[in-house]
Amino acid sequence: MTAPTIKPKRIFGIAGGSGSGKSTVARVVFEHFGPEDVQILDQDSYYRDNSHLSMDQRRLINYDHPEAFDEDLFVEHILSLKEGRSINCPVYDYAQHTRSEKIKVIDPCPILIVEGLLVLAIPRVRELLDVKIFIDTPSDIRFIRRLCRDTKERGRSTDSVIAQYQKTVRPMHLAFVEPSKHYAEVIFPEGFNDNAQEMLNAKIRQHIKAQTLITSAQKL
Repeated sequence: MTAPTIKPKRIFGIAGGSGSGKSTVARVVFEHFGPEDVQILDQDSYYRDNSHLSMDQRRLINYDHPEAFDEDLFVEHILSLKEGRSINCPVYDYAQHTRSEKIKVIDPCPILIVEGLLVLAIPRVRELLDVKIFIDTPSDIRFIRRLCRDTKERGRSTDSVIAQYQKTVRPMHLAFVEPSKHYAEVIFPEGFNDNAQEMLNAKIRQHIKAQTLITSAQKL
């Protein structure tokens, strides 16, 4: 008998403001369970390809607005993984403000985590999620994290980070990210802690165990 195709039985969406800790939570879950059980799809990977624009033009783009993302490709890749097909995920170059020439192959597995700024704000993405989580971290903590991250890891100056925060990050958070909290089924207030992480891990462990039992039964 042909082995059944591995399909995600649960798609977890993790949203929150810039610097809220979304990527950290997803990474900790991934490291805890491993790539055989959990894979991550990062919305940041799906910023539009702006390689045809000059660097000055790229710097002027509002990267916190839904239109900054290639929604069609993002949805297409979520659906592909849901149906058990591997994808070639884009790799975004933050220093160059556009996609790099690299790709990352992501294979389907029992649990898919879709994380990003606007995963609960975009209806087509939100409708594909089985579990919707919002990490509600205070704005001052989020700004400090963003400042440290962007200057140390993404080649940005302090002045540019502050200017971007004032011009687009904060207004777009209030317009799109904060209202999307309404769609969350689970909200972790005051950021994320060990107890919250264990609750999430337990929920994922439960779904992985159930999927393992179903797969074993199908092979009989």
